[in-house]
Amino acid sequence: MQQYLITAYDYTDTEALERRLAVRENHLAGARRLKESGNFLTGGAILDAEGKMIGSMMVAQFASPDDLEAWQRDEPYLTGRVWEKVEIQPFRMANV
Repeated sequence: MQQYLITAYDYTDTEALERRLAVRENHLAGARRLKESGNFLTGGAILDAEGKMIGSMMVAQFASPDDLEAWQRDEPYLTGRVWEKVEIQPFRMANV
C-alpha cells in the first residue's frame, strides 16, 4: 500500500472551531475505522502556541489512488469545511 503524509490546516474564520467541534466525533469515528482496516498509521491535531487546534496531520496508507479519493470524499473535516488547505504527499515510514 502507498503511504501518505496528510497535512491539513483549518479555516481561520470565526466559525471554524465551531465547525471542527460539530463534526469531530464523526471524524474520529472515521479515523478509528481506518485504524481497524490498517489504513491509519498515526495522526493528530496541529496546535498553535496557545494549544488551540489549527489543523491536523495524518500518516495513512491506501491500496489505490481511488481509495485515497474515496476517503477524501467522505472525510467529515473536508465535507464539513473544517480543513481549508490539505497537502497530500507520498510518504514512507522509517522501519526502526
